[in-house]
This record gives sequence, structure tokens and C-alpha cells, in this order.
Amino acid sequence: MENLISLVNKIQRACTALGDHGEASALPTLWDSLPAIAVVGGQSSGKSSVLESVVGKDFLPRGSGIVTRRPLVLQLHKIDEGGREYAEFLHLPRKRFTDFAVVRKEIQDETDRETGRTKQISSVPIHLSIYSPNVVNLTLIDLPGLTKVAVEGQPDSIVQDIENMVRSYIEKPNCIILAITPANQDLATSDAIKISREVDPTGERTFGVLTKIDLMDKGTDAVDMLEGRAYRLKYPWIGVVNRSQADINKNVDMIAARRREREYFSNTPEYKHLAHRMGSEHLAKMLSKHLEAVIKSKIPGIQSLISKTIAELEAELSRLGKPIAADDGGKLYSIMEICRSFDQIFKEHLDGVRPGGDKIYNVFDNQLPAALKRLQFDKQLSMENIRKRITEADGYQPHLIAPEQGYRHLIESSLTTIRGPAEAAVDAVHSLLKDLVHKAISETLDLKQYPGLRVEVGNAAVESLETMREESRKATLQLVDMESGYLTVDFFRKLPQDVDKGGNPTHSIFDRYNDSYLRRIGTNVLSYVNMVCASLRHSIPKSIVYCQVREAKRGLLDHFFTELGKIEPKRLSSLLNEDPAIMERRSALAKRLELYRSAQAEIDAVAWSK
Repeated sequence: MENLISLVNKIQRACTALGDHGEASALPTLWDSLPAIAVVGGQSSGKSSVLESVVGKDFLPRGSGIVTRRPLVLQLHKIDEGGREYAEFLHLPRKRFTDFAVVRKEIQDETDRETGRTKQISSVPIHLSIYSPNVVNLTLIDLPGLTKVAVEGQPDSIVQDIENMVRSYIEKPNCIILAITPANQDLATSDAIKISREVDPTGERTFGVLTKIDLMDKGTDAVDMLEGRAYRLKYPWIGVVNRSQADINKNVDMIAARRREREYFSNTPEYKHLAHRMGSEHLAKMLSKHLEAVIKSKIPGIQSLISKTIAELEAELSRLGKPIAADDGGKLYSIMEICRSFDQIFKEHLDGVRPGGDKIYNVFDNQLPAALKRLQFDKQLSMENIRKRITEADGYQPHLIAPEQGYRHLIESSLTTIRGPAEAAVDAVHSLLKDLVHKAISETLDLKQYPGLRVEVGNAAVESLETMREESRKATLQLVDMESGYLTVDFFRKLPQDVDKGGNPTHSIFDRYNDSYLRRIGTNVLSYVNMVCASLRHSIPKSIVYCQVREAKRGLLDHFFTELGKIEPKRLSSLLNEDPAIMERRSALAKRLELYRSAQAEIDAVAWSK
């Protein structure tokens, strides 16, 4: 388990590089699931000095007021003895800092880049890794110091802003809280203890650290606090003695400071019995050991989250589609495959596998019959029009038995009105087919990947449907015209024949056609037209299906495929110009998936080695 914290540090750095951390997200991420230690304390509580004592280096900015204005994620990596100490910032990859005074300046400069040279704060963390043979493997997050009042140059909300930032870290169940409290202040007023108690009321995740023990008033000591009588936590309080400002000014190194700290606890009668668990060296070792234990206990949960996230990432990458091929042949093949996918989805809509095709049947079963039923023949079969048509058809010589030409003219003029419902049915099916094309395009995931191809396929499909509509319109109207061009003789042969109804030639021509006779002619014509409507009700759908639906299923993109082979390489590439947002999303997901798979393999290896 010696490399467990280093493994977590590595995963955390990778998470941060990919933006996979949960500061601004409500969703659990790998970063959130990894335990870390957050350092909490009021301003001037000694937080920075504690961190520098743990690291053994001067590297943090100092000054009055709010010095830490951005979270500092500090990852310590123990290297082999004799190795040279160095530091790296995540925002300056591959640049090593061996001068820790320069590290301090870079922390200050990077803070100013985000917040400006003001006293504002920012929740965007700075990530610093320190490699040294004199540290233990550990991850610490230094947070801005809690304050009670805003100073000049700060907004009134800064007190609450800092508290909210601190709380966003320490309220996470996997966060270990290092509460820094000065021993020379009343414990009841400790900012660190107050906020820690709110998020961790049982003290299960809180470690208490007392600073400035050597600065307490004479005659007082911190024994009650260190032994947990003043405020009990699950884990024992740890006292530290940091360098004084005079020591810092004299550049007293950390090795000498640690030696003096050990001597202080060993030689002070009040603390002699506690010396074995006091000091910054003990604090670092204890935190490292505890962090290892916590990480070990969290491995099953981390493994579960990683497995779930890998499945989600793979599913989303699948939805986004594969990257495009580089060569022209591969691009042409990709386009053909995408078009086949679209065509298959379109056919599934027509065949009932997907919804939508049933609306075409509704045109045939409801819309067309209703339109035929609504046809009005009052104008064509009015008494006046019947008399006019028959008289005109007879010419100078009246008919002898039946007014055949008059019948034909009346029937032809009546059947012409059927063209309207027939064309309407063609247009209705065309509209539904276009809707199915749009649905199929929206459901073809690969077309979402390539906006240019999506437009071309949509235009080609609609253009084909337009051609099919015109062919269907011609064929369907021909059915109506056929009925007008050749009447069904058997219908009229079955009608009763009254020779004397023709009238007496010695009378006026209009006297020969009484109203009763004309009404009978109108009834016969209407019966014939209704018979034709009943027949067309079945033949029009057959024509439409044959010319539109069947052709759409058979070769919706045939013309597009023919033209595709003639497209120049540059134009071919433009069809596969992917939405930049999707390209960026796929790249980010692929990197994140690689991170999670790598983390899964390494954590599984650790789990199996237990």
C-alpha cells in the first residue's frame, strides 16, 4: 500500500487536467470520490506555517490580511533519498522549479492572474506538486482563511463567499478536515472548529491542530485541549510549534525548526508526556497513514463509480459516433454506411417498426373517403344544368331513346371534381413521407455528427419525394381520367328503358323533358358517379403506394448515391465536416475514458494485492 497515495495523487492530477473535478458540478466525479485533506482555519491561525512545516520548505506567500485567495491543492510525493527536490505546477506542465522562492512568486502571480491585484478571492484552485525525499505521500488542500469582517477593497460578501468556498470542500463525505486553531485564543471562538462541527458533528473526519502553543500567556497551557477535555474529537489533538517571524526573517531552515520543535515538547514539563504525538513531523506521518487507511476503505466505492462512469462514457461516445476516416475511399464508405442507416430507419417507420407509417393508412382509410363523401354534385346535377347539358348534346335532332351524349357530358363534368380529393391524397402522403424523412434524419445518430451531410441527405431525400409525388399525381389523375374516358356500359344496360319518355317530336324541345325525367337522369348519373368513387377509393391508394411509398422504400437515395460517386474529394470532405462542439466533446470524452480505464486498472491492481 506504499504507493496508494501516489496513485490517488496521479489520478487527481489527471482529473484536474481534464476538468473532471466536482467544484462546479452537482454530479459525483472521480475527483469527488478520492479522499483528500482540506486545511481549514481563520486568518493568521498559522495554516501556512503548518503546511510549510509538513513540506519542510518556505514556499507560501506571506503577509497580512487574506494571503491565500485561491485554493491550493498541494500534492506531496516522496522520492528516493538523494533525489533533488523540485516542484511542478499543473498550469505550467513540464516546467520544474527547484528554487522554492520562485514557487512562492508563481503562486502569487497565478493568484493575481485570476483575481487581479486586488483582495478578491477565486474558487479556481492552483495545483502544485512537490517531489522530495523529505516528505510523506500526502494531498493537502489549503483554503482561504475564514474571516469575520471585510477589509478595504473587498466586497461585503467576502466573509460569506469564503465560508461557502470552504464548506464546498469540507462537506464532501470523502474530505478529511484539518482544523487549525491557535492555542492562544479561546477554543469556543475557533472558526475552524465551528465550521467543522457543522459539517462533521461527530468529529469522524476532523483532525484538530493547535498552533502557537509557545505563544500562550505565562501560567497557561494547552494540555486540556491537547488531551481532548476542552473539545473532544475522534482523533487526538496535535500541537505544533511553528517558526516565529524572527526565525523567518533570519531564514532559519526547516530542519533546525523541526529540531527546536521536538526539543520544545520534550523539555516543557506540561507537554513532556505528550511529546511522542506532537510536532509537524508526527502530524505529517499521522495524516499520511490515515489517508492511506481511508483510501483503502474507499476502494470498493471508487471501483464502483469508475465502472459506472466508464459505461456512461462508452455509451455517450457511441452516440457521438466514430471519428471520420482520413482517405477518400474511407470517407465515401462512411457516407454510404450513414446513408444506409438513415434509409433503414426510414423504412422502419413505414413498416411499423417505428411510429409514423400508420398515418399514411389513415389518409387512405379516413381522409380520402371523407373527401370523396364531401363532394357536392348539386351544380352538375341541378335540373337546370341537366336540361342544358342534354339539350346541347341533342343538337338540332332530339334523342330517340336515351340522351346518351347528355349522360356522358354530365358524368364527365361530375367525375372531374374527383381530381381534387385525389390530388389532396397524393399531397397528404407526400407530406407524411417528408415528416418521416425528418424523423429518420433526427434518429440517425451519425447524421447529428455531420451537419453538412445531414443537410445534403435531407435535401436529396425530399427532392426524390418531389419527383415521386409528380409521378404519383400523374398516375392518380390518370385513374380519374380513365373513368371519364370510358364509361362502364353494364351499369347503363341494367337501367330500365322507357321509350315513350322521349316525348312527342311535334312539341317544343323543352316540353319533351319534364322534371320527373330529368330527375331520373340526375339520379342515374349520381349513382354512376358514386360507383366510380367507390372504385377510386380503392384504386387511388394503390396508385399512391406504388408511385410514392414503394418507390421511397426502394430507392429514396438512389439519385444521391449516383451523384456521390462524381463528387470531388474536397466536396466529399466537406460533407464530413463535423460540428466542432461534437469533435471537442468526443476528444474530451475519449481522454476522460482513457483516464478512468487507467485508474480502474491501477486501482484494481492495488485491490487485488491487498
